[in-house]
Amino acid sequence: MTHHIFGPVISRRLGRSLGIDLIPFKTCSYNCVYCECGATTDLTSQRREFFRTDEIIHQLDTILSSTPKLNYITFAGSGEPTLSLSLGPVLAHLKQNYDQYQVAVLTNGSLCTDPDVRRDLLRADLVSPTITTPTQEIFERIHRPVPGLSVTRIIQGLESLRNEYSGQIWLEVFLIPGLNTIENELSLLRSAVYRIRPDRIQLNYLDRPGTEAWVSAPDPLQLQRIQEFFAEGGIPVDITGFDESGTLLTQDDSIARIDETLRRRPCTAEDIAHMTGLQAPEVRKKLALMVQQGIVQAKSGERGIFYWISSKD
Repeated sequence: MTHHIFGPVISRRLGRSLGIDLIPFKTCSYNCVYCECGATTDLTSQRREFFRTDEIIHQLDTILSSTPKLNYITFAGSGEPTLSLSLGPVLAHLKQNYDQYQVAVLTNGSLCTDPDVRRDLLRADLVSPTITTPTQEIFERIHRPVPGLSVTRIIQGLESLRNEYSGQIWLEVFLIPGLNTIENELSLLRSAVYRIRPDRIQLNYLDRPGTEAWVSAPDPLQLQRIQEFFAEGGIPVDITGFDESGTLLTQDDSIARIDETLRRRPCTAEDIAHMTGLQAPEVRKKLALMVQQGIVQAKSGERGIFYWISSKD
C-alpha cells in the first residue's frame, strides 16, 4: 500500500504540519529548474484520481484518531496536488470531521485556470500558490511547463481564485537571479502580484541543490531591496528561503535511520525511502532540514539529488 501521509514536520510558516501527498512521485505540470525533488518524470496537466480516495481518507482517519497536536494539515509532497481529483473529497472530509485543524494547500497555481480546481480549493483555510514572472519566455525557462500552459491565463486564474475565495492566500514569489530579478521584470512581476491581492507575499529562493546546478540565490542586499520594493503596496512581505522548515522534531527515529543510511554511501531521497521503508516525501523534508543544519551535504547527479554525510573528524 502507498503511504500518503508524512510528518509531522516543523515549519517556520505553518508550525507543526502533517503532510498529505496525493500524487505519484514527480508528477507535475512543471519541470522547474529549482525543484528540490529533481526532474519531473510525468509532465502533465490532466487531472485524475491517482490513488483511491477512500484509501487516503482511511490513512488520515487512522492518524487523526489519536488527535495529534497540529497547526496545519498540508497538501504537498511529490508533485502538484491540484492534479489529483481526490483533493476536493479529502478536503471536504477534513473540514467535516476534523475542523479543529487548519488545512493548507501548497500549489504551483498552474491549474487555477480550471473552475473545478478553484472550487476544490475553497474549503482550504490557506492556499499558497507560486508565481515567478508574467513573461511567457521567462516562465518557460524557469518552469519548463507542459506544452500549452499560458502564464497570462495562470495569473488570471489566481485573480479569479482571489475573487471567489475567502481564505488566506500566501503568494510565493520565487526569485532566480538573472531571470526574474532585473528591474523591468520585477516591476511587471509586482504588478501581477498586486492584481492577485494576496494576504501575504513570501519571497523564496534556492538555498540547496535544485534540478539545475546553475540556479543560485540572490545576495542578501538584493533580497532586501526586492522585499522593500514589493512591500510598497502595503501587503506584508516575508523572506522564507526555499524550505520553510525549522528545527528537526526531537526524538525522531527516522532521522537516525537516514543518518545511518547516508554514512554507508551517497543516496537520493528515493534510495533512502526504499532502503529504510520511510515515506519519500518525509525523507525529502527531513533531508532538507539536515542540509540546512549542516548535517548532510547534497549535489545534483544523473538520477537526481544525492545526499551524503562526510566522515567525522
